[in-house]
Amino acid sequence: MLKQTPYILYSDGKGNIFEDTTMHVTGRSGWDAWPVDPEDWIELPEGGNLYELPGRRGIGINATTGDMQLCEKGWAVAAFIPPAHTGFYLAAYETMPDAPTLPLFCYTAVGWLDGKFYVPATRIEADIRQECGGFDAKKVKQGVKTLMDAYPHNRLVQHLAENCALTYECPAARNYFMGRWECPIPSSPACNANCVGCISFQPEEETIVSTQDRLRFKPTAAEIVEYTVPHLETAPYPIVSFGQGCEGEPLLMWETIRESIIEIRKHTPKGSININTNGSKPDAVRALCEAGLNSIRVSLNSAQEKFYTPYYRPNNYSFEDIVESLKVVREFNGWTSINYFVFPGMTDSVDEYEALRKLIRETGLNMIQWRNFNIDPDWYLGKLGITDTGECMGIKQLQELIQEEFPDVKFGYFNPPMERITGDYMTDFAH
Repeated sequence: MLKQTPYILYSDGKGNIFEDTTMHVTGRSGWDAWPVDPEDWIELPEGGNLYELPGRRGIGINATTGDMQLCEKGWAVAAFIPPAHTGFYLAAYETMPDAPTLPLFCYTAVGWLDGKFYVPATRIEADIRQECGGFDAKKVKQGVKTLMDAYPHNRLVQHLAENCALTYECPAARNYFMGRWECPIPSSPACNANCVGCISFQPEEETIVSTQDRLRFKPTAAEIVEYTVPHLETAPYPIVSFGQGCEGEPLLMWETIRESIIEIRKHTPKGSININTNGSKPDAVRALCEAGLNSIRVSLNSAQEKFYTPYYRPNNYSFEDIVESLKVVREFNGWTSINYFVFPGMTDSVDEYEALRKLIRETGLNMIQWRNFNIDPDWYLGKLGITDTGECMGIKQLQELIQEEFPDVKFGYFNPPMERITGDYMTDFAH
């Protein structure tokens, strides 16, 4: 455990980052900067990155006087923390009038001490499926060649190879081409939500750009079955997952997905069939469960409808539909997760905590995937019109309270394989 809080970092605007030992770093919760307890810091995990935040001055604590002040030496700095880790605080800064909107990444507080970078975060997941050091670019390229040769006419394999694995270096796609774990199935070019922070589609008039291009065709059940069955048959801890960052809402293609699931299960009983979704169509979810869907992961920025709706901006569905979809999957003894976008100062507010407890009780939820919210904090709060986030308890305490009250609810970052769902959650996974 650290004996003191790390020092603040700043950037010179040319890609160089320095420490300022006259100031300790603070963490942001909601709109406010706070001192961070020394015990909340961990070394920046492998695969983490540092970002300069143009047009923003970091907020620090003067090492001599203990007063909060701005670091005027350069731009503020934040960390991207890799998958399997959840941040407790955002980077704290003051935004200048002409500052550009930040792109869609997570902006965790970061500091420097004794030759190392530190972030206030926890490792929430033991599964190593997206560890940076676990990817071998040569093996990915070889896998791409082998599988493109094996499925020369399959548009999905081509999309996963050329766009996802080779261009965007998507970890799920790279794992597929390395023959292991979770295999992505992008299936819908359209969406029935207009999420503020959508990573695959942003209106031209918006101040940010999407981080990747969206799928542009509707795959057939035959294309889906062709490459997923061999994966389920041969991969360790195999999962196939409908609903990826490079597409719209998979439930809009539920008939094709149902046909695919029925066909997959004619060929193999192995592995888990999962859907990552907004949960907007409970009837479609029921049809998929009847066909053999094993698990669902529903994305949420908040368990409160008043914050959910202005962020997702849904077309023809409501927050109640999401709750119903989770209940339907439990009815079939399926595994239910929420992909919970963690925003310190919102996620850990007292009102949100109460709403999350209600959601867990009402749906019999199996798992919370504590996901760092990839969004410009000022922009997000501004879009939702939030000026005061109310009383907050801290992400760490929130997690402890939920774990204490609901010991059967699992914490993690990834969709669990069948072995983990039905066997030992603590040992049956990629490690």
